[in-house]
Amino acid sequence: MKHKFSIARQLLASLFLFTSFSILFIACSQSKSQDKTTSTDTTAQVAKVDSVATTDSSAEKAVTYPPLDTALYSQKVAFLSRADTTEYWPVKAPYPRAGAILPFSRIVAYYGNLYSKQMGILGEYPEEEMLRRLKEDVKKWEKADPETPVIPALHYIAVTAQGLPQKDNTYRLRMPHHQIDKVIEMAKKVNAIVFLDIQVGFSKVQDEVPKLEKYLSMPNVHLGIDPEFSMKGDKRPGKEIGTFDAADINYVTEYLGKLVKDNNIPPKILVVHRFVKPMITNYKKIKTSPEVQIVMHMDGWGPPAKKRNSYRIAITHEPVQFAGFKIFYGNDTKRVNQPRVMSPEEMLTLYPQPIYIQYQ
Repeated sequence: MKHKFSIARQLLASLFLFTSFSILFIACSQSKSQDKTTSTDTTAQVAKVDSVATTDSSAEKAVTYPPLDTALYSQKVAFLSRADTTEYWPVKAPYPRAGAILPFSRIVAYYGNLYSKQMGILGEYPEEEMLRRLKEDVKKWEKADPETPVIPALHYIAVTAQGLPQKDNTYRLRMPHHQIDKVIEMAKKVNAIVFLDIQVGFSKVQDEVPKLEKYLSMPNVHLGIDPEFSMKGDKRPGKEIGTFDAADINYVTEYLGKLVKDNNIPPKILVVHRFVKPMITNYKKIKTSPEVQIVMHMDGWGPPAKKRNSYRIAITHEPVQFAGFKIFYGNDTKRVNQPRVMSPEEMLTLYPQPIYIQYQ
């Protein structure tokens, strides 16, 4: 009964968001129709990745990365699951290509969309204030876990699910490229990486991911996909929780993997949102590869006990590769009568430790 109640609360949250931003984005579409490391220095490799020019493919191809320290990689992966008594973690997966970010660094990301203050902190505050807050959260994580360098990130919803069908009946809206360009420029100011997030509606990842190829070919741009808004039946987004199958995720990893090899860039990070089991089907068939690092990301909201339980069910008990955890500044406090959000120290007690943290 508690589990069903949890899902119902998630659906209410989704409906709330769709009510607030559906009309806004339709108006926007009318006015803006267009458009690793060595064992002695893990941060140096990350810095080299971030400094690569994002517009000069020849410069990208000229970059070389230190060979992967496999012993250090294994050590850090084991550390994330050091409390393991269940044999779920660590997950067996191929070693990544040189230049891999995970697990050498933790990512702390701000999520949202520039057109809406309701969709996350990335669009809620003016740019300077948002970046200042991001730097403050990065410092909190550096203090909580001094052994793990922290990389800031902007996680931008580049394709948003809609409550209305649009002209092509897909119930999704692609953001104009000039907005994505703006986010990339914002990220440079704090040496952050960028994630582009996709909510497909009645479209498919096979149709949406290739539209972002010029960005995903950049070494500092990664990807997120959200099964909550991937509708397989006749219910529109927000009416029920959507789903991705392992086949959908494998398509994306294969696509990203080819970009990594063709452009000679470090591994991509793929963030897959999940807060209940049915959002991902056939998880055991998800394929890992040296070119893509997969983060299964618990993005449910509520009081700490509920979030921990969702994490255990959707992430701990169905391991894929790496783990992520989401904090909602509003939904984790005011909507559930809590005085504050979970601290970095509290999140570090999760099993396994999340290596990707997102704030909305």
